[in-house]
Amino acid sequence: MIYTNTNSSFPSQVVPDEVKQSYEYGTAVGRAIENEWFRGGAAAIGGSDRWSANWQRFHSLRLYARGEQSVQKYKDELSVNGDLSYLNIDWKPVPVIPKFVDILVNGISSKNYEIKAYAQDPESTRKRTRYAEKIIRDMNAKEYLMRVKNELGQDLFNTTDPSSLPESDEELELHLQLSYKQSVEIAEEELINQILDRNKYELINRRLNYDLTVLGIAAAKTSWNKANGIVLDYVDPANLVYSYTEDPNFDDIYYVGEVKAIQLEELKKEFPDLTSEDLEEIQKYPGDNTYTRNYYGQNYDPSAIKVLYFEYKTYTDQVFKIKQTEFGLEKALEKPDTFNPPQSDNFNRVSRSIEVLYSGAKILGHNKMLKWEMSENMTRPVADTTKVEMNYVICAPRMYKGRIESIVSRITGFADTIQLTHLKLQQVLSRMVPDGVFMDVDGLMEVDLGNGTKYNPAEALNMYFQTGSIVGRSQTQDGTGNPARVPIQELQTSNGNGKIQALITTYQYYLQMIRDVTGLNEARDASTPDPKALVGLQKMAAANSNTATRHIVQSSLYLTLRLCENISLRVADSLRFPLTAQSLRESISSFNVETLNELIEMTLHDFGIFLELEPDEEEKAQLEQNIQIALQSGGIDLEDAIDLRQIRNLKLANQSLKYKRKKKTERDQKMQQENMQAQAQANAQASEAAAMAEVQKQQALAQTEIQIEQAKAQFTIQRLQQEKQIKQELMAQEFQYSMQLAQAQVGAQQQKINDIEDRKDKRVKMQASQQSELIDQRKNDTMPKNFESEFDNISSGFGLGTMDQL
Repeated sequence: MIYTNTNSSFPSQVVPDEVKQSYEYGTAVGRAIENEWFRGGAAAIGGSDRWSANWQRFHSLRLYARGEQSVQKYKDELSVNGDLSYLNIDWKPVPVIPKFVDILVNGISSKNYEIKAYAQDPESTRKRTRYAEKIIRDMNAKEYLMRVKNELGQDLFNTTDPSSLPESDEELELHLQLSYKQSVEIAEEELINQILDRNKYELINRRLNYDLTVLGIAAAKTSWNKANGIVLDYVDPANLVYSYTEDPNFDDIYYVGEVKAIQLEELKKEFPDLTSEDLEEIQKYPGDNTYTRNYYGQNYDPSAIKVLYFEYKTYTDQVFKIKQTEFGLEKALEKPDTFNPPQSDNFNRVSRSIEVLYSGAKILGHNKMLKWEMSENMTRPVADTTKVEMNYVICAPRMYKGRIESIVSRITGFADTIQLTHLKLQQVLSRMVPDGVFMDVDGLMEVDLGNGTKYNPAEALNMYFQTGSIVGRSQTQDGTGNPARVPIQELQTSNGNGKIQALITTYQYYLQMIRDVTGLNEARDASTPDPKALVGLQKMAAANSNTATRHIVQSSLYLTLRLCENISLRVADSLRFPLTAQSLRESISSFNVETLNELIEMTLHDFGIFLELEPDEEEKAQLEQNIQIALQSGGIDLEDAIDLRQIRNLKLANQSLKYKRKKKTERDQKMQQENMQAQAQANAQASEAAAMAEVQKQQALAQTEIQIEQAKAQFTIQRLQQEKQIKQELMAQEFQYSMQLAQAQVGAQQQKINDIEDRKDKRVKMQASQQSELIDQRKNDTMPKNFESEFDNISSGFGLGTMDQL
């Protein structure tokens, strides 16, 4: 017997697994879901069942998002007692909302990202730690290892390129984040991307973004089968059923499913165990056609069978019998949850409760269960194997007390007012008439044109419209005053311009209200940019618009991340079967497939999946501005700027920029110090060289002076020698001259003496002669003689007469 909860139609979960696996239990679960959603149960909304309320609301929002909402409300607003015969209006809705939806959806879909897998199991952590330790060892012993390599020729480095070793702990951290990647992580990323591409996830993601914008909720499903491997499917939220939750990520739901309309032949293919009697019974009761409708609110093909596919989360007790062998070892034997033997010394009973999923399929409106079984290949987080993940991934970012809000639901009222304003504008325009003229025919009768013809109305109108002039009489033929002296007067119609301007102002007001409510301002769609606004203000307005819709972007990324996590958990299932494993081998490299094969045996492998978003234009501009500032200030080199632009993670890019600037500053300071040292050394060398040159100069000068002094001394010596020689020669010559002079003096003295003696002799002789002559005179007594005229002539007879002859 299936027991149910007191306040719920769902069967009790405190029953053995044997009961939970029975079709009777599955039928009770299916009926409870059907009662909650399709029979106006406890979750009914506004007197209608939960399914119809959700479907009608989603259907209405989708019509608004397409600009195809019902115009009956507008007709009721403008009609008079339901009569529209006097209105000639185009009732087609103004497609205002589709523009904003397209802007938002296309903006979200254009977000680029890379899927990153981070191995966080103990084995991968040990590998990463060992790698970091090797790098640290090479960093600390780099100089010693380089000496060993250069001197002994032995390369003891753990890295292939010692020149690229980090120089600090900060650089090591950046290196591990940017450059280090384990092969199993690369294989996991390649596999996830391949599965997403094979399932055309880009198209699925666009539909999810559209649902998040229009409906406020989006859902997708991951499944696995032996034929196709891992499969991703889009789930229409209008066909979705789930347990009540207030969690926008639906993490606490215990059942979830969807309704599908399936033809009988397709049903037979999917459930081949159905007999002909079962098919005949199902054909007689295809289900309530009001459960599902097509886009225009009409029923699907009446022959289609409405099937509810659902997953139900419950728990099971894993019971083990721990038996001790005769050798003292313990042996664990798995037992059913009903195993509860009495206490024994030979064995112990050990159990734990884990979550499990049951998959079911039930025909709506009929008690026929098509499938009820415990799900195979359930996805469980490696960190907590007692938990089980639903195959459905759902997100409704703006949900409160089960009520879901969307961007479109916020602006439908404004869209209705805009449509009414548009219809009113058409109505005013249709009732506007051109200006006319009033013609007094009696006044025309009194006018004679002077050519014998009367002034008739046709002639007057022709003259008026062609020339703008008219002819009239101030007096009648009787001479009385003519009250119709101006026979034609212009008629001014009622002023419709004021009404038109007021309607246009109202239209613009509610259009601006849509922008204010959604956050999609003019800067976001660039429809009417303010020509006076600065570029920076336009960018700030666009950034504010992105902030207003960020919750939708985050929800889209959350769905993608959850799907990637489910894919990661299902990898081992695909590698266990030859067909799906072969498909993987054909899609990715064999090396990575062999790496992934380790995951089958090594259950400790656990991957953290995250999305690395490409920076948006504003973030790129900010990063580029920082790069340009760093380049202009000389903080980084061009090669560093190229590397920084390749980093998708903005945080890592800025962190790398700061580190590269720091390294460049240190490198420049080191180079500056080296330059200073080199300059100082050069200055010292120059000073030393100058000092040496000065010394050499002084030595040269001293040597020169010495040489000069030596030359002077030698010159002096030579001069003295020459003077000596000259003096000697002079002295010799003087001596000779002195000798000669002395000789001459001696000769002269001797000559003088001789002359004196000769004179003396001559005097003696003359005296003797004179004496003789005197004697002779005395003897002969002769005349006295004049001795002066004869003997006083010193010229020895050389007289003046001789001089005259010369």
